[in-house]
Amino acid sequence: MIRKYETIYIVKPDLAEEELKALTDKVQDVIAGNGGDLKRLEDWGVRKLAYAIKKFPRGRYVYLRYDGVETLVAELERRLRLDDRILRYLTVKIEKETVAPVVAELPEEGDEAATESDETLEESA
Repeated sequence: MIRKYETIYIVKPDLAEEELKALTDKVQDVIAGNGGDLKRLEDWGVRKLAYAIKKFPRGRYVYLRYDGVETLVAELERRLRLDDRILRYLTVKIEKETVAPVVAELPEEGDEAATESDETLEESA
């Protein structure tokens, strides 16, 4: 049964662009070779880690969103585990797609509409 998955992996921050490209190509080949369908691949850039991993205080995050079967996930994680350039990885099965909620903008302090509503509240109290 085909399911939706997300994988985030952290690579060494000093990885050259050519090496990173080769690594992402390898990951794409694993997904395609096991009948998966890659939906999204994003490079989130170098970020500070909460704690040092293998003496690296920073790491480069890469996000994958793909559809596939459980054997694909097992093979992808096996390959990620064997690669010395990868510090950590995490795969999550997505139950259903989530959409980011729309956040209503709060009025600025200098906004006249906010001042009027505050005055109305004070009068009614």
